[in-house]
Amino acid sequence: MENTINAAIQIIPKTTLKDYYPLIDAAIDVIKDSGLKYIVTPMETVIEGEYGKVLALLERAQRASIEAGAEELIVNIKLHIRNGSDITFEEKTAKHQQG
Repeated sequence: MENTINAAIQIIPKTTLKDYYPLIDAAIDVIKDSGLKYIVTPMETVIEGEYGKVLALLERAQRASIEAGAEELIVNIKLHIRNGSDITFEEKTAKHQQG
């Protein structure tokens, strides 16, 4: 499966730190630096790319939060995979874009 897929990841760090946003930011930074297409939303980050690259990136993002100081993670991952063809952000959202 090397078609383009969409994945959403929500990382919720468990920590004793009062300011836990840097633990989330560490994961987002890995996603930003990946070269894959992404959209950061208030509740999750959505990624578009080849199946294998996306799954590897999801693992690296989780590892970044742990390395930044998270003691545990609760991770919600959603995948949208189409058999035999690509899925893009644009095809799913174009009719809802403002402007």
